[in-house]
Amino acid sequence: MRVLILEDEPLLAEAIRDGLRLAAIAADIAPDGGAALELLDLHDYDVAVLDRDVPGPNGDEVARSIVARGTGPLVLMLTAASHLDDKATGFELGADDYLTKPFAMQELVLRLRALARRAEQHRPPVLEIAGLRLDPFRREVFREGRYVALTRKQFAVLEVLVSAGGGIVSAEDLLARAWDENADPFTNAVRITVSALRKRLGRPWVIATVPGSGYRIQAPEDAEP
Repeated sequence: MRVLILEDEPLLAEAIRDGLRLAAIAADIAPDGGAALELLDLHDYDVAVLDRDVPGPNGDEVARSIVARGTGPLVLMLTAASHLDDKATGFELGADDYLTKPFAMQELVLRLRALARRAEQHRPPVLEIAGLRLDPFRREVFREGRYVALTRKQFAVLEVLVSAGGGIVSAEDLLARAWDENADPFTNAVRITVSALRKRLGRPWVIATVPGSGYRIQAPEDAEP
């Protein structure tokens, strides 16, 4: 899952980004509306967290731009304005959710997870495939009933693969969905992370490498023993 944070207070923006990373959510920071629009042109985000009062095009204008595109991320308004009229205005702009400052990081994470699930209308709250059970809200993974402890990055990569429902996910897509904008596109981080994740999940391997294409979750009967 990848999130855009539009927030002009550097300390708060970094705190949000770091808090999301702890929840295995990749996040990029835009300090103003102009930067946010540029990042939206460069990356595919699942959710945009927009502070309404920022320099340049404000959060409302960025929200309008996202809605006008029709295929952009869902929008969560994050602002100190807590009056009902302010919230109504935010929803009228096309916001999908609204959270007022101050807020608990855990609540932000839960709302982001809920929004991401809403974007995939038929996606269940707990994902299951090939003997794997992945709970994005609790950040837990089980294989054949056995709990598997994963790092945050390993969990993020597995969530993308499981969400694909057995479809092939390229290394480029994994890098875009599980890492932030600081990731080196020429890095071998994806290969290293997938290799470590495969070992954590154990044999028979449940993550298959598709030469020249990427990776996918495979059925146990197709796995290498």
